[in-house]
Amino acid sequence: MKRMKLVAAALNQTPIAWDQNVQNIIEAIEQARSQQADLLCLPELCISGYGCEDAFLAPGVIETSLEMLEQIIPNTRDIAVAVGLPMSVSGQTYNAVAMVVDGKLLGFVAKQHLAGDGLHYEPRWFTPWKAGEQVTVCVADQEVPFGDLVFSISDVRIGFEICEDAWVATRPAKSLAARHAGVILNPSASHFAFGKHQVRQQLLLEGSRIIQGAYVYANLVGNEAGRAIYDGDTMIGSNGELIASGARFSYQDIVLTTAVVEVPSCAPDTTELTSPWQIHPQTDQVAVDQLTVAAWESSSFLKEEEFARALALALFDYMRKSCSRGFVLSLSGGADSATVAVLIKLMVDFAIADIGLAGVAERLRGCFEGEVPQSPEQWVHELLWCVYQSTRNSGEITREAARSVAEAIGASFFEIDVDGVVQQYTELVSGVLGRELSWQQDDLALQNIQARGRAPGVWMLANIKRGLLLATSNRSEAAVGYTTMDGDTCGGIAPIAGIDKAFLRHWLSWLETKGPFPGAPIPALIKVTQQQPTAELRPPSAHQTDESDLMPYEILDLIERWAIRDKMMPHDILEALAEHDQVKRYQADRQQLIEWVRRFFQLWSRNQWKRERFAPSFHVDDENLDPKTWCRFPILSGGFRRELDTLL
Repeated sequence: MKRMKLVAAALNQTPIAWDQNVQNIIEAIEQARSQQADLLCLPELCISGYGCEDAFLAPGVIETSLEMLEQIIPNTRDIAVAVGLPMSVSGQTYNAVAMVVDGKLLGFVAKQHLAGDGLHYEPRWFTPWKAGEQVTVCVADQEVPFGDLVFSISDVRIGFEICEDAWVATRPAKSLAARHAGVILNPSASHFAFGKHQVRQQLLLEGSRIIQGAYVYANLVGNEAGRAIYDGDTMIGSNGELIASGARFSYQDIVLTTAVVEVPSCAPDTTELTSPWQIHPQTDQVAVDQLTVAAWESSSFLKEEEFARALALALFDYMRKSCSRGFVLSLSGGADSATVAVLIKLMVDFAIADIGLAGVAERLRGCFEGEVPQSPEQWVHELLWCVYQSTRNSGEITREAARSVAEAIGASFFEIDVDGVVQQYTELVSGVLGRELSWQQDDLALQNIQARGRAPGVWMLANIKRGLLLATSNRSEAAVGYTTMDGDTCGGIAPIAGIDKAFLRHWLSWLETKGPFPGAPIPALIKVTQQQPTAELRPPSAHQTDESDLMPYEILDLIERWAIRDKMMPHDILEALAEHDQVKRYQADRQQLIEWVRRFFQLWSRNQWKRERFAPSFHVDDENLDPKTWCRFPILSGGFRRELDTLL
C-alpha cells in the first residue's frame, strides 16, 4: 500500500475563454502543489470548456487546446495532473485527458462512452474510443501514447473513467480492476439536476469497490455556457467509503477537495506508462471519519435548498459572463416574478457568504458603476430594477405585493401606468377594422395587447441599464402556451421556464416561513403566496384566475409529466387520473377529466412554436421542455386528434 494525497478540483470555466481557463487550471495546480499533493484531477474538457458545442468542429479549437496544454505542462513540476481537452487523431475528434507528471506529458486517455441523451450531444462532435486500443500521437515534437491507457506512478497504477464512462453497465472500472489500478480518476462535466449528487456518489463508491482502491471525482462549477448548471460536486472515495466531499455551488473559480488515502501498489509491467517521479512522503493522517458536508446538504428541504442555490449561482455567472450590468424585471406581484426577484437576492446573499463583499466586488467589477456597494441590500438595489406596469385591469393587491417584495429584498422599484399605451393600440386596431373591440368578440387579443404593451418600456429600461431582462414564464405555462409571446416571454434569460408552477408556489411558501440555511425567511412573500395566480388581463368583474382558464395546476403538472416525461397517451392518462388520490380531492367526474386531458393535449400541440421561441432557461431536472436541448416536438402535428376523439 502507498499513502497518496489526492485532489479533485472544481473549476468555473467558460467555452473558448482560453486565457481565463488556463489561468484557473494553473492556479489549481499551484494550490494543490502547495498542499504537497501527489495527484490532481481536473474536470472534463476544462482547457477548451465543455460547452463549446459546434465549435468543437472547428480545427482551430482543437489546435488551440493543444497550444494551451503546452503552456500548462511546465507548471506541473513536482505533481501529477490530469487535464481534459479535445484531441484530433486520424481525422476523428476525441474527448481526451492528458496525464502530465512533473513537467512531462505521459499520454492521453480517450473517453469510451459518449453522452448523447438529454442535454448532451457528444456523438455529434466526438468519436468514442474502443476499449483496449492504443495509438501514438505527436504533441510538441514528442511521440506519446493515446487511447485506453493505465499509468504507473511510484508503483501505483492509475486509470480513468471520463464522466459518462462511469454511468454505463460496461464501465471501464471493471477492466481497470483486472489491470490492478489502485486509483481511478474521473474528470467530469456533469450538469446539476435535483437528486443527482446522490447518484454520482453511488457511482463513485461502486467504482472504488470494484478496484478496492481510491476514486477521485472532479467536476465543473457554475454556469459554464448558458443553460447547464454545474454544482462543483467533487468527491474522493476509497474501498466503498466516501472520504471527502467538496462544497457545492461555490462562487469561487477554483475549489479543491483533498484527502490522504492508502492505495494499493503494484510493480509496473510493460503495458503501463511509467513515470520516474516519486510521490511525496505524506505526513498528514489518512482520511478516516473526517468527512464534513454543509449543513444544508442534510436538510429535509433538500430540493428547495438545491433550487435556491443552483439558480442563484446560474444567474450570477450568466450576468458576469455576459458582461451585463445587473437585471431588469417586470414585477407583477404574482408568484413567478416574485420567485425571480428573490432569486437575485439569494444570489447576492450566497455570494457574499461564500466570497465576501470584496470578493463579490471583484467578481462583478464589470456589472456596476460608481462606488462599491457595502451591504447585501445595496448590492440588490444596484443589480436589480423591478417595475410594476399597471393597466385598468390591475388590482391593488398585486401592486402592493410587488412593492412589498421589492422593498423586502432591497431592489430598486418603479411603477409605470401602461394603460394609455394599451388603449392607443386598441383604438388603432379598432380604426383599421371599423368597429369597437369587445371582450365578447376579441377576448384573447385584448388580453394579449396588455402583456405586449408592457414589453417596450421594460426593454427600454434594460437597454438603459445595460442589464439582462428576466422573463418569468414557468414550465406549466410553457406546456400549454399560457403566455403572451413578445409580452411576458420577453427577456434574455428565462430562469424558471424549467420549473412547474406547483413547485414554485410551494418554494415561495417555504421561503416565506423558513428560508435556506442559514439565512432568514422573507415574510413579505405572504402577500404573494395568499393570492390565487392570475394574469389580471380581463376586467376585474371577470374574476380571472389561471386555474379557471386552464385547470388546477396540480392536475396540469400530473398530465404534463405523464404525457411528456413518461410518453403516455391520452387514454392511459385519463385512466391514471381517475385512480390518482391527488385528483380525487377535486371530486371531478369523468367528463371533467376528459376535458382536462383534451385541453392539455390540444394546447400542448398548438403551442410548440412558443416553446421554440422561449429565452434560454436553466436545466434542473429530466422534465424540461426546452426543445433546443431536451424535449423535441414537431411545430406542426396532428395534435392527437384521433386519440382525443376516442376518449370516453
